[in-house]
Amino acid sequence: MKLLEYEGKDIFEKYNIPLLKRFGVVRIGDSAESVKLGDCGPWVVKAQVLAGGRGKAGGVKIAKTRDEAYTHIKNMLGMKIVTHQTSGTALTVEEVLVESACEIEREIYLSVVLDRKEAAPVIIASAQGGVSIEELARTKPELIVRTPVDPLAGLMDFQARELAFALKIPKKNLRDFTELAKTITRIFMEVDASLVEINPLVITKDGRLLAIDAKIVTDDNALFRHKDLAAKPDHETSEIEKEAKEIGINYIGLDGNIGCMVNGAGLAMATLDTVKLAGGNAANFLDVGGGANVEQVTKAFQIILKDAKVKAILVNIFGGIMKCDNIAAGIVEATKKLKLNVPLVIRLEGTNVKEGKAILKDSGIKLDTADSLWEAAQKAVAAVARGEGRGERGEGAERGNSLP
Repeated sequence: MKLLEYEGKDIFEKYNIPLLKRFGVVRIGDSAESVKLGDCGPWVVKAQVLAGGRGKAGGVKIAKTRDEAYTHIKNMLGMKIVTHQTSGTALTVEEVLVESACEIEREIYLSVVLDRKEAAPVIIASAQGGVSIEELARTKPELIVRTPVDPLAGLMDFQARELAFALKIPKKNLRDFTELAKTITRIFMEVDASLVEINPLVITKDGRLLAIDAKIVTDDNALFRHKDLAAKPDHETSEIEKEAKEIGINYIGLDGNIGCMVNGAGLAMATLDTVKLAGGNAANFLDVGGGANVEQVTKAFQIILKDAKVKAILVNIFGGIMKCDNIAAGIVEATKKLKLNVPLVIRLEGTNVKEGKAILKDSGIKLDTADSLWEAAQKAVAAVARGEGRGERGEGAERGNSLP
């Protein structure tokens, strides 16, 4: 779960990370004048979207007067932003953060991420901040400093000092920096984050050390421990994904046109890869779970069909706890209820697979079966290529989007 900048700064504030003075967040539908700007500027107006590079895309503006600030707020709300991190997709600015501006003497990059190889956090830092760390790693990797962190002991004092020396932190800021570095590692552990990033961390011309940006990504598997975070909106989740989550289906929308229904996350990933290898692209990752019943299968089909891009459906089930004959019966009943009008390819394997295939054969439903995942993927890709599925805005797409 990715937090917007102001949400990350709310957490920073609780941990006494030094921040710019914030005047408020303005949302679409609010009056720009609803935020009280104080006596004097300058102010900075920042688009709240989940992407770096906002400044180059017009998402960060400095205002010297109140009128200029309010104009920036009005112009920024509702604007579309495309940056190097949005993969060509335009993000709509629904919220803007207004805070005081500062004169920057120096910018530093500082983050804590999970090193999966070491199964521990690691601090990634650079004396050159305010830039894309990915680009820096590619062009000047020698400028990046890595400091491992013991997940139980946290960042030790000597490590924090060594990090400060490596980044050439001025002596007068040394104590503040070491405390900040230790604090963000504590934040990382206590909020179950996969990333805590400050880019840039700045030293101002009047000598202050300030976090003028905040990026926090939390592990949504740990949200049960953080009721306050769980209550926040997931800004990246589509309406279909929200609906799937409410009914207990693991679903992630993708860019392809072959809807996939699979039981098990590992099998789902293998299915997506196989579809790609066969020349197609999956429309979703959907794990229906190991104990799916007829109702769950029906809901899974409904979720898949709400995506108007879907031109075929590939069902790949390995029967274990969930026996193949039970899942076949569920598929038959679900497809009869929904009156599918896209090609359906089914591959069953595992417990009671013969009985399951017999149920499908005798169902009278128009479908195609396969004995292997590779065969199923090829058949699904071929069905899309033949144009057997619904049109982009045809009757099937409309019916899929209006399912109960």
